[in-house]
Amino acid sequence: MRMARALLIWTGFVLALVLPLIFAATSEYLAWRDPVYIAAGFAGVVALTLLLAQPFLACGWLPGVHLPLSRRVHRAVGVFLVAAVVVHVAGLWITSPPDIIDALLLRSPTPFSVWGVVAMWALFAAALLSLMRRRFSPRSWRFSHTSIVSIVVLGSAVHAFLIEGTMNTTSKAVLCSLAMIATVAAVASPWLRARRRVPGKE
Repeated sequence: MRMARALLIWTGFVLALVLPLIFAATSEYLAWRDPVYIAAGFAGVVALTLLLAQPFLACGWLPGVHLPLSRRVHRAVGVFLVAAVVVHVAGLWITSPPDIIDALLLRSPTPFSVWGVVAMWALFAAALLSLMRRRFSPRSWRFSHTSIVSIVVLGSAVHAFLIEGTMNTTSKAVLCSLAMIATVAAVASPWLRARRRVPGKE
């Protein structure tokens, strides 16, 4: 029973990450795009899938992966996530500098650009906070990190939802929804564990 449950979790996890990438890689929209734009867009899809992976890694929800190892992978994936966003923005800058300038200055007429920029700066803030972790108490760091990361996930999900691009609509909706649900569950899990430890709350 335990092995079947572990297999089910891993299968669902891998499919949730891989299917959006497959749909994006085989999208008909790619036929009219240049290689730089394709690379930039695909980097954005990769970043979105990594957002789903992060709560699972931070909380050690993947069967067979011990929590210390899971959190080390979480930190490594965070580096790849930042890199994917940088590639995404840099590629779009190369293809259309004026659009990126407008987006960075929050004066773009397209709402998805604003959401994307907010998510990007929140991600950079979360990464910087991780580098300064030793300067905070565990409780204050966790609160700050999860608060900023929640903005990253929400902004990224809205950003993706508003874009008509290479991502399959259904897989995009499922991926964004799962990322938001997993993030909420990860943020709430320490509070739920604390309540279970309080006498009389069993």
